[in-house]
Amino acid sequence: MKELFGTYKEKEIYLFTLENEGYIAKVTNYGATLVSFIEKQTGIDVVQGYDTLEEYIQQDFYTGASVGRTANRIGKGTFTLNGKTYHLPINNNGNCNHGGLEGFNRKAFTFKEADNSVIFSYLSADGEEGYPGNLQVNITYTLCEDGLCITAEGTSDQDTLFAYTNHSYFNLDESDNALDHEVKIYADQYGLSDANGMTQDKLEDVKGTPFDFREFKTPAQDIEKENEQLAFGSGYDHFFLIQGEGMRDMAVCLGKKLQLTVSSDLPGMHLYSSNFLDGTKGKKGVAYPRRSALCFEAEYMPNAINYPDIKDKPIVKANETLTCHIRFALTRR
Repeated sequence: MKELFGTYKEKEIYLFTLENEGYIAKVTNYGATLVSFIEKQTGIDVVQGYDTLEEYIQQDFYTGASVGRTANRIGKGTFTLNGKTYHLPINNNGNCNHGGLEGFNRKAFTFKEADNSVIFSYLSADGEEGYPGNLQVNITYTLCEDGLCITAEGTSDQDTLFAYTNHSYFNLDESDNALDHEVKIYADQYGLSDANGMTQDKLEDVKGTPFDFREFKTPAQDIEKENEQLAFGSGYDHFFLIQGEGMRDMAVCLGKKLQLTVSSDLPGMHLYSSNFLDGTKGKKGVAYPRRSALCFEAEYMPNAINYPDIKDKPIVKANETLTCHIRFALTRR
């Protein structure tokens, strides 16, 4: 089912509703964005969002959006590929963040409806935001038996970068504080950041640090501790290298009634404790204050293209397709 959500740059924007026995998900072709994700028995909507297209256009938090061409930061907005250096817009403390000045989160995607799925498509033209190659992007949202599955595909006519993530803000209790959620992350190492939020070419053992989520704990337990990394991010805003390869569980989050399991075949995941939300009102007029949600952004290591010793790089070869999967499984406790 779809309904008109508004217009953006003279293009029609729709709100699509997917529903099965257990869940209702709403997505829009503005930014290929997840607007709502409801567990039907409890009635809880676990993602933050907005009631109108205008509110999505006005906000700068990437709420629920598809992020690209490259998720997270590229140092100084510069990278070299096949011996050529490319320059991207600087939009975040001297770096390029989440694709540039107008990333995928600001694009009107075309769409195709299928059984319990919506496929959003966008052609990112050669040179857009400084990236090489005409990149055809397809993002498929599918309502599955245990939750929501996302498949992102990128095909280019030149070698280029494609590092997708979904930037949903989760609160499993529809409360104003997500720091009391219990979180487990399947990571032995995390990436150190600098004062500008740029992930460095250095992974550190989580043992003995506030970044040890190998056993369940609340983010509130350590987030206010004196720690340079927490100070740099104003809380958790860090990459975790997830153990194993292929499709695997990355994190589990426990609310009072619901459990969220985040799985992906991407190399790692970024935990963000919504440190810069500012109380802007969202769906049903509910305010979203600082730290009212947690983001679990499955992704490549930020700036991996510039780090020689990081093997997993978000390079899509000419005339090939790079595909990744993210699953948000939602169950009652």
